[in-house]
Amino acid sequence: MTASNGATPVLSQPMTAPRLRRTLTLTDLILYGVIVIQPVAPMSSFGVLSDTGHGHVVTTILIAMVAMLFTAISYGRMARVYPSAGSAFTYVGKEISPAVGYITGWSMVMDYMLNPIICIIWISQQANVFAPAIPYWAWVIFFAFLFTGLNILGIRTSARINAALAAGMGVVIAIFFVAAARYIFGHAHSAAGFFVRPFYDPATFNRQAVLGGTSIAVLTYIGFDGISTLSEEAQNPRRNILLATVLTCVVIGVLSAVQVYAGQLLWPASEPFPNQTTAFVFAAARAWTPLFAIVGFTLVVANFGSGMGAQLGAARLLFGMGRSKALPQSFFAAIDPKRHVPRNNVIFVGVISLISVFVMSYAVDPDRSYNLGAQLLNFGALIAFMGVNAAAFMRYFVRNPEKKLVNLFPPVLGFLICLLLWWNLSRPAKIAGVIWMAAGIAFGIWRTNWFRKPLSFDVPEE
Repeated sequence: MTASNGATPVLSQPMTAPRLRRTLTLTDLILYGVIVIQPVAPMSSFGVLSDTGHGHVVTTILIAMVAMLFTAISYGRMARVYPSAGSAFTYVGKEISPAVGYITGWSMVMDYMLNPIICIIWISQQANVFAPAIPYWAWVIFFAFLFTGLNILGIRTSARINAALAAGMGVVIAIFFVAAARYIFGHAHSAAGFFVRPFYDPATFNRQAVLGGTSIAVLTYIGFDGISTLSEEAQNPRRNILLATVLTCVVIGVLSAVQVYAGQLLWPASEPFPNQTTAFVFAAARAWTPLFAIVGFTLVVANFGSGMGAQLGAARLLFGMGRSKALPQSFFAAIDPKRHVPRNNVIFVGVISLISVFVMSYAVDPDRSYNLGAQLLNFGALIAFMGVNAAAFMRYFVRNPEKKLVNLFPPVLGFLICLLLWWNLSRPAKIAGVIWMAAGIAFGIWRTNWFRKPLSFDVPEE
């Protein structure tokens, strides 16, 4: 039995049917996570964090890292039990109920599909600034096709691209650090506590302000969960998914803290920024003028890698849901026999992204559309995070005969932190998110006859 497009459905074939190929090492997984999150993630939110946290940018980044580690641990531990491309969809479906698993999976679809959409919007706008002779809509089409084409080439191609992007961004970050160090140590600083002020400034410290900044800084880490969607393409997934998820959060956290620490020393919070959104670019240019253009281009590269990686994760998630029969199996559970990738899903996400970018860009102001898309992304991501923490709580504490505190606190704290952040999302994001969730739940009820039809959450052999 074959699908109408020539690809072969996984579940209706014998063991020799095309499958996802296990080729990703621990390093590949970490690079994927770092690229999706972006190694320059705090640069775009630097001005907002500085203003909200009254200059305590480093502190908010580090507190947010600790907060997200709880959820990262839950993801890694659940991937150890269920190394499936379905990720949170599978974890929650197996540990709580198929209906709740479906709702979690649908929220993740929202998260993963919005990431490439907002990345295409941002990159196309910036590319239009660099080359205004080429219209915005042409850049949109170019990047949508480029994301899709590169992801169809296969997982090893995506891994090599991730490595190249990480290396390129690493070079720019290194140049920034050298220029920042030369500037900082080349100028006299008579003020007491100059080098510790980004961590703690007694003149401006306010606990409520720091907590408010932390709620924004946590969003810097959203994307690490994408590692779990590669469980069926990872070598030794029961070990490497947990390590990669936690290490990615740590790497991003430390790298982000060092970046904003240097930025805060270059441009103290007491000085107003010319533009809050591009504050870090101005701080970098103070260290070395050419960095204004270099850092701007680097952010284009970062969004390119993040968008392409998110499309890859979305395709794997749809594959897991298709294989479970939550979505039409003949289309979404098909694997390309040559490339060993869910080609239909990659194309599907690419088409949806292209259409959505045009709708959001021309129905709403481009700047507002980007902000709304980012808020909606967080809406779906935080629901999925809560689901995974709840699944880890059920698996490792409720059903475990030994009631250990180490199995209680990480998932409970992770759940409560995500709930607090979700509750504080903007009202338009909540309204749009509820509409998306209602549509998905209605489809799930129709397809499964009120979830009475069985959904398969089986995990393939390694």
